[in-house]
Amino acid sequence: MFSSTPFVLSFLLLLSLPLLFVLAPQILPPKDVPLPHPDELDDLALFRKATLASSSSSSSRTRSTHSHLGTNTNPKPKIAFLFLTNSDLSFAPLWEKFFHGNRHLYNIYVHADPSVKITPPGGVFQGRFIKEARKTERASPTLISAARRLLAVAILDDPLNSYFALVSQHCIPLHSFRFVHNFLFRNTLSSLKDVFSSPFLKDQSFIEILSDDPNLPDRYIARGDNAMLPEVPFEQFRVGSQFFTLTRKHALLVLRDIRLWRKFRLPCLNIDSCYPEEHYFPTLLSMEDPKGCTHYTLTRVNWTDSFDGHPHLYAPEEVSAELVYKLRESNSSYSFLFARKFSPDCLKPLMEIADDVVFRE
Repeated sequence: MFSSTPFVLSFLLLLSLPLLFVLAPQILPPKDVPLPHPDELDDLALFRKATLASSSSSSSRTRSTHSHLGTNTNPKPKIAFLFLTNSDLSFAPLWEKFFHGNRHLYNIYVHADPSVKITPPGGVFQGRFIKEARKTERASPTLISAARRLLAVAILDDPLNSYFALVSQHCIPLHSFRFVHNFLFRNTLSSLKDVFSSPFLKDQSFIEILSDDPNLPDRYIARGDNAMLPEVPFEQFRVGSQFFTLTRKHALLVLRDIRLWRKFRLPCLNIDSCYPEEHYFPTLLSMEDPKGCTHYTLTRVNWTDSFDGHPHLYAPEEVSAELVYKLRESNSSYSFLFARKFSPDCLKPLMEIADDVVFRE
């Protein structure tokens, strides 16, 4: 009886080989997709937690009414400001002035690169540095991951967060908080009469989505000639600004995505043409809900004398009321709400004109 055992085992092994070839592609990850890093597994758990929590949004909003606003039965929607930084928040005093007196209408979340020594500011920023932060690196998908973490933490933190504005440590506000909140939520305000004629619908996301950029072909093949196929054909690939203002609906769409992320997390072969954070969000939202986006950003950037992929860096001597007015202007009927990129020593001249120019309605 036992003498036949080796024969039986050998026979079963031969039978299992064809089955293994059939099932292997389903079990093993595709060869062009790297295995998940431990940090990514943590991210996936965080994103899943946020999306599950948001599925009961109606009951969450009811609880938030009591926990955040006492007995108020009609709480106002909030803006979640997401700061993505790898250096000190030099303009914290300016933002502090921007937020002043509107505590019930906003929340702040800061993703600070833990590999860099950063001095946390006090005031409204105290305690707002998220513990989920990870190292970030230019021209890599780490900036996508950082933005997604901020979105997830903000969704979990407060169900009243309805718009999610991603900004950097080099960004400044161009209007008062009241102006920004009224602009996004389309409230009635006499000073916004012209702004409300702007061609966007309520509950749209503000994200730049470009299909005619001359560098589009080089950016598309930055990971390899066919690396983005079949999920992202060239005809559907888009580029845009790194900084956006998303609705809650689109923030959740970003967190639920796995299919496109598997492509955009691939390593870049051509670093000079690869800016994943400028590709992933515009492509995903363009593919999933193009009519739900304005296709333009609310953050003004000056690319006239860019260097090494960086925009113009404003110096203190350039700061003036005229500059603020100019930065607000767009080629449409809306106004830019934020601007970058400012050097840290611009804080003093900006604070000097904050009350009379920047935040004056």
